[in-house]
Amino acid sequence: MATALPAARATHEGVPRRQAARESAARTYARALPIVPVRARGLTIEGADGRRYLDCLSGAGTLALGHNHPVVLEAIRKVLDSGAPLSAVALATPVKDAFLAELFRTLPPGLADRARVRFCGPADSEAVETAFALVRAATGRSGLLAFTGAGRGRTIGAVEAASVHTRDAWATGLPYPQDYRCPFGVGGEHGAELAARWTESLLGAPGTAVPLPGGMIVEPVEYEGGVIPAPGAWLRRMRQITADRSIPLIADEIQTGVGRTGAFWAVEHSGVTPDVMVLSKAIGGSLPLSVVVYRDDLHTGKPGTPEDAYQGNQLAMAAGTATLAHVRQNALAGRAATLGARMLGQLQNLVTEFACVGDVRGRGLMIGLELVDPERQPEGPCADAGAEAGAGASVMPGSGPLAFPAAPGFAAAVQQECLRRGLIVGLGGRHASVVQLLPPLTITDEQATAVVDRLADAVRAVARCRGDGTAAAPSTR
Repeated sequence: MATALPAARATHEGVPRRQAARESAARTYARALPIVPVRARGLTIEGADGRRYLDCLSGAGTLALGHNHPVVLEAIRKVLDSGAPLSAVALATPVKDAFLAELFRTLPPGLADRARVRFCGPADSEAVETAFALVRAATGRSGLLAFTGAGRGRTIGAVEAASVHTRDAWATGLPYPQDYRCPFGVGGEHGAELAARWTESLLGAPGTAVPLPGGMIVEPVEYEGGVIPAPGAWLRRMRQITADRSIPLIADEIQTGVGRTGAFWAVEHSGVTPDVMVLSKAIGGSLPLSVVVYRDDLHTGKPGTPEDAYQGNQLAMAAGTATLAHVRQNALAGRAATLGARMLGQLQNLVTEFACVGDVRGRGLMIGLELVDPERQPEGPCADAGAEAGAGASVMPGSGPLAFPAAPGFAAAVQQECLRRGLIVGLGGRHASVVQLLPPLTITDEQATAVVDRLADAVRAVARCRGDGTAAAPSTR
């Protein structure tokens, strides 16, 4: 890519300032990443100042193939050159037909042979709303089961799934199993088993059981919650618990789908077939598109809510078809599994090298690095007993690590050091203390090495500034 000319740089100099003055203060990415992108291809973004960056944000997961992939651009051009309508509301079109055919080729077998699809508004939160409305209508029940740490959009109904109770509907937040910050202080298989028992008892213990809900929604990997993969055995247990009680299981694959985690759909890691799948982001090939796929016996046969004017985005469907086909035909999910495991292994060395790196985890090309403050008291259910026993000691046989408090300031500093080195990363998880990597599935081996090296160098720079050097505190893992 050609570098920006001085005149072009001058033209763009006022863009961040003007937009900061005109836009809502709710902006997040623009404040942390003061870049004015003018060109992009694959993993690389070029700013108006001529600097190039490796983009591991990937449009918050919308860019499975990276920026401006040739197959996506060609699909868009074909629609533009054909004279077809760019927006067709919910009408039947050849472009939609091709998209549905490709989507059904990729669905888990247990769902594909009996699935229906509902097109929603373009935002992922609208897909979540649609899924909630679907299971409530099918079951006649208003409640919902969700899990702490999940991120499911920002509409009222989606926020309701984060444990908000209303007069006509209720939602219950359940513990999501994880090793580093296990809600029960044990981690591993024992922690996952306790989380499963908690859910089971909530639905079955006399005097404490909640009414049967309309559905349960779960992310196979909680990305916004800090890149936390669900244990396979636990997810299969959730499937059994919901099936035994005729509770529809909704898999939120908004960020985990289309090969991201090393399987085409993240539920495939556990062998679970959900009743409903919520899909968005990557399925539009970088353009806005959301759909809900659901088991046909949940279909009420009644017209739904008024259809959104943007359900028929033909460019997004064409780009989505090209993306789904390219990922499937080129086995990019398997590539994500192999390369992601390699990157994860290399980054996990940072846990033993630096005290401020509490944990490195992920699945496929979805990786999170949690920054902590090792100078503060460890926290969690077993923190007090662990402190008395000494750093690194187990409170009970099989107990999990004692996690230090989250350090969002350190994470933000790492993000800025990455930016100085030409690497764009995200932040999420507990108090935004998890540095997130979400590179496109087309990332090369050489680019992956550069990403790991730049991130590790950024962590070293932050560790030096806070006086850690290269020596880690006693491990609590």
